[in-house]
Amino acid sequence: MTMHSTMQSILVDRPEIVRDVSRSTVIADVEKPLSAWERLYRVPLLRKGLILLALAVIWEVYGRWLDNPLLFPPFTAMLQAFVTDLGNGIIPARTLVSLQTLVIGYAMGILLAALLTTVAIGSQIGTDLLETMTSMLNPLPAIALLPLALIWFGLGSGSVIFVLVHSVLWAIALNTHAGFRSVSNTLRMVGRNYGLSGLGLVRHILIPAAFPSILTGLKVGWAFAWRTLIAAELVFGVSSGSGGLGWYIFENRNQLETANVFAGLFTVILIGLVVENGVFATIERRTIRRWGMQH
Repeated sequence: MTMHSTMQSILVDRPEIVRDVSRSTVIADVEKPLSAWERLYRVPLLRKGLILLALAVIWEVYGRWLDNPLLFPPFTAMLQAFVTDLGNGIIPARTLVSLQTLVIGYAMGILLAALLTTVAIGSQIGTDLLETMTSMLNPLPAIALLPLALIWFGLGSGSVIFVLVHSVLWAIALNTHAGFRSVSNTLRMVGRNYGLSGLGLVRHILIPAAFPSILTGLKVGWAFAWRTLIAAELVFGVSSGSGGLGWYIFENRNQLETANVFAGLFTVILIGLVVENGVFATIERRTIRRWGMQH
């Protein structure tokens, strides 16, 4: 038997398979509805709230187990001190002083970082300037510049703003410049084809493309600014006739009011949570996620 006749026999004798789908067959759901727990779990605010609640419970249990309020007060004792000083206006007043100084230093750092990165992206000399300055000054802790700040600006808000600018500037400049350098040549050529150059290219092409890195730099700069501010206020104490949160912490530490010290730290934490999950999260949602640059 030839190969051709064998193949014909196989094809002819091959039984056809017919599956009869009865009407009683249950068709599975294409999309399974989420349970109540799964819907709640998809809410980021709720998940983070549960984490904070768990940390508060651990804090309370450890504080009661240690049974030494001078060393580590329970969470409820700290919360009571926080509510007391919140009600009598001490914490709001100190917070306002710190935030005013912080916003000024943070804004100045952003402006200087934008200027440096714009110059750096426009020429090789600017790139060399930025890289050299960041190599020299970025490793310097802001607190190490406090003696010079006292000599140059005296005891007041000017000295605090100076060290704030130093702590914010390099983090934002480095992240922004790294984001600019990561922009593909294709996008750059598209901008040039539309006649963009200089500031126009930076504004319409480089900043949107590098915005994830820029936003990361802003977050890091904000965290550095808070650290520097609290440290500077602990060293300077009262500046310009009133003290901030750092002075509030230092003052209560001298008076052995440990619960109030934790209340001051708790205020800093709350502000950080509000800024991170309110301001920065909103910016990220309306820019990076809307543009499809992040899942």
